Amino acid sequence: MTAPLFNSSIRSLPLINRGKVRDIYAVDDEHLLIVTTDRLSAFDVVLPTPIPGKGKVLTQISDFWFAKLSHILPNQLTGVAPESVVAPDEREQVAGRATVVRRLKPLPIEAIVRGYLVGSGWKEYQVQGSVCGILLPAGLKEADKLPEPIFTPSTKAEAGAHDENISLDKAVELLGPISAMQVRNAAIALYKEAADYALTKGIIIADTKFEFGQDAQGRLYLIDEALTPDSSRFWPADQYAPGSNPPSFDKQYVRDWLESVGWDKKPPAPELPAEVAARTGEKYREALSRLTN
Repeated sequence: MTAPLFNSSIRSLPLINRGKVRDIYAVDDEHLLIVTTDRLSAFDVVLPTPIPGKGKVLTQISDFWFAKLSHILPNQLTGVAPESVVAPDEREQVAGRATVVRRLKPLPIEAIVRGYLVGSGWKEYQVQGSVCGILLPAGLKEADKLPEPIFTPSTKAEAGAHDENISLDKAVELLGPISAMQVRNAAIALYKEAADYALTKGIIIADTKFEFGQDAQGRLYLIDEALTPDSSRFWPADQYAPGSNPPSFDKQYVRDWLESVGWDKKPPAPELPAEVAARTGEKYREALSRLTN
């Protein structure tokens, strides 16, 4: 295992932004370089402990889904080799973990699709019988499959701030009615096809987050990442039973540990024990192996 990459340092290109996990550089007027680091965020806070190889796993999983779902919606990929746009001594930083993408205008929401009743949705349902204001049938149990996947958008938070759920009406206000409906329909279609496929590999995708962008003509694209353990809740199908939250192939393992130590979910986050970091890496790699063979 190579040393983890917490921050990239590509000096041959201008740095545009360091997100929670990804560093974004300008290549030219039409292209960006996205480097997926080994940083891990939980509760919208970047943890001080990197997960070695995580960025490469996320890149492989996203690339797999971008290709598999491209008939539903075009995506950000260009096919340009990231090693070709950086200096020779920077190629090791981008190998296997970076992507040259189209420059698109990101939409100001996160498109969350929920197929199962869990997490914050379960907490709300127990009190109000709804998830993000969407009424659901009475009598559902934790981790029950929903009658149909639901679209529950949220705001995009800066590092250290928390995303906030918003209504479909608010999404319409932010995006306009046509774009909002395009995003909703695309997100649900992408989720349904991915969830059906994943189930054949023994994985339940309980929920996921998509991000979308538009080109100058207003055409919609899938951007950022797609159906990774960072952006989704993956459960092993053979351990699924409604009534309890199943074990997962995603960062829920880290969230559970952070909850157990009483962290207040505000920066700075605590260091992860070596065994928690190692187990997290194993879960990510198993998700990749199962999904892509």
